[in-house]
Amino acid sequence: MGNESGHSSFGDILVGFLGLLLAVPLFIMAHHQLPEIGLPFHLDRILLFVILIGLLLLVLRLFRTIITLGFLAALVWLAYGTYTGKYGFAEVYRDGRAFVFSLQHDLNAEKLSVTGKEAVPRQQELLSAMDYNNPAVRNFAISATNEFFKEAQQKNFDLRKQIQCFAVFKKINSNWNYVDDPQNTEYFAKASESTKLLAGDCDDHAVLMASCIKAIGGQARLVHTTAHIYPELFIGNKNALERINYIVREQLFVAESKGHELHYHEDKDGIWLNLDYTQHYPGGDFMAEPVLGILYP
Repeated sequence: MGNESGHSSFGDILVGFLGLLLAVPLFIMAHHQLPEIGLPFHLDRILLFVILIGLLLLVLRLFRTIITLGFLAALVWLAYGTYTGKYGFAEVYRDGRAFVFSLQHDLNAEKLSVTGKEAVPRQQELLSAMDYNNPAVRNFAISATNEFFKEAQQKNFDLRKQIQCFAVFKKINSNWNYVDDPQNTEYFAKASESTKLLAGDCDDHAVLMASCIKAIGGQARLVHTTAHIYPELFIGNKNALERINYIVREQLFVAESKGHELHYHEDKDGIWLNLDYTQHYPGGDFMAEPVLGILYP
């Protein structure tokens, strides 16, 4: 009897260990695939993890041999992903780390509600000012990618484009000098002009930022609010945002973002991160709401 009890206890410990071990990567994969409900304190994700553990423990007890083989198969699959450069152990660890970081450091989503009362003023002039095909604009943007965050670009190849856009943000916002337009005149400086001066008002900054981003293959847009225009960068989906949150706050803009949240808009296309000149890190506070209009270069 004692021996059987010992075997039973050992089996229970093994089942519990396997349940927890399996739950973590399965939870990360499920988190990536299932939409968020948006409950406070991430209750939907906590509930998902608890349900996964409960189901795994139940199934493990009923089918210990089969599940053990399944566990080994999952290890083989992750090993194959690691060997082939696809989704493997490093990616599970990376995504898990980013998810846990996002649980500890809130992301601030702003619902994008364009009032429609006023379109972006003088759209054609703004579009003409965004001369992103000009060699001066592209050369300026490329010089920024060579100057900042080269190691992060190499280590996060799937987010390389966004990190390069953060390098552009760093170069522009670290040097931007706010200068008003001539009195009683609305002046729109071309992006190629602003690469030399790094000065102007909010629309000049937005034009330069969006043009440089577009010049290196990124997606940007101009957001018009009450008496203000600022640029936003397209990030992608929530999974990309979680990793961006970690990269921005733990690697690229540690001092600038300390004690602050990442602010972003989400629409049918995905997530757009604030790149206003008033902020020192991507995703800083929005200067003005509501959104009156959006312009895509």
